[in-house]
Amino acid sequence: MATLRDERFLSISLVTCVIFLIAPDVLLSGMASPVRLAFMFAWLFLVILGSAIAVVRHAEDLAHHLGEPRGTLVLTLAVTSIEIMSIAAVMLHGANNPTLARDTLFSVTMIVLNGMVGLALMLGGLKHREQTYNLQGANAYLGLIVPLGVLGMVMPTFARDSITSHLRLSHQLFLALSAIVLYATFLFLQTRGLRGYFVSTETSLHPRRLERSTGRGPRVSALFLAAYMIPVVFLVDKLAVPVDYVVETMGAPALLGGLAMAVLVATPEGIGAIRAANRNELQRSVNVLLGSVLSTIGLTIPAIIVIGRATNHPVTLGLERTDLVLFVLTLVLSVVTFSSPRTHLLQGAVHLLVFAWFVFFILAP
Repeated sequence: MATLRDERFLSISLVTCVIFLIAPDVLLSGMASPVRLAFMFAWLFLVILGSAIAVVRHAEDLAHHLGEPRGTLVLTLAVTSIEIMSIAAVMLHGANNPTLARDTLFSVTMIVLNGMVGLALMLGGLKHREQTYNLQGANAYLGLIVPLGVLGMVMPTFARDSITSHLRLSHQLFLALSAIVLYATFLFLQTRGLRGYFVSTETSLHPRRLERSTGRGPRVSALFLAAYMIPVVFLVDKLAVPVDYVVETMGAPALLGGLAMAVLVATPEGIGAIRAANRNELQRSVNVLLGSVLSTIGLTIPAIIVIGRATNHPVTLGLERTDLVLFVLTLVLSVVTFSSPRTHLLQGAVHLLVFAWFVFFILAP
């Protein structure tokens, strides 16, 4: 009974699914009314966000049972699956929006590497002055994030046949194959030969110090994780209706659609990472945040390319203008930040400043 009381939000999610299953046309019509549009978007967005947060919470429970780095891997893959489903649902709904996947990937990168990393380092620095982590693990993440990010989101802009930043089939397939091979190699080394890179020295010396009781077994956590995924999968397709209306009918910037999906994806995982940094568990925070960006680039790009080709929806990946500059700046800044095994408040402040520029260019393009 205590577990059911803790999981009462699941009933809200399931009831919402039933309502939209019974009368989807009635609920999602009349989007011309601003009040109705705002209400439907807020209702769906908050229920999906709450379900996604619950998915992350139960994935974290599994993480503590499985230990690092397998626990972080479960968490990362759970969030990545939500991201792929969210992008695919909006991309396949309504008129074709070839830049949606790019805008979502770019927004996730900016939110995580600047907003979430900056907030985690700043709050951790305020409370603990300096924090330590395993430098080899961060370098392993960035060693894949930088080349995959450049090849996936910078190179298409300068491709010879890239008038609108589209890549030919051969380029797309080679990019997807490269990302999958590199990510699979990384997972093998992370869970086998290089496990020590993703565990802090302090934790390895005191393996029981950071363990916390989750109050339930791994099977229960896995069951609730799957249960909360059902509303996310079903409702994200309904959320595509108001998002498409705002972008296609009201003429809002296409980046807003990607930003909405990015907030939905990045918020649940970012909350856990910031809490970990505040508890002086920076290693877990680094694993979650950098692992999230790596999976976003290494798994989402191949998935979106395959979905786009299979459904005949063109996908534009190359960034342009200020987005391109901010993306490259973020990659360089992340390499500089994680070049030392200690972090402090100033590094977090710089990342938050770059995030502020990202928000500023959305409001004043």
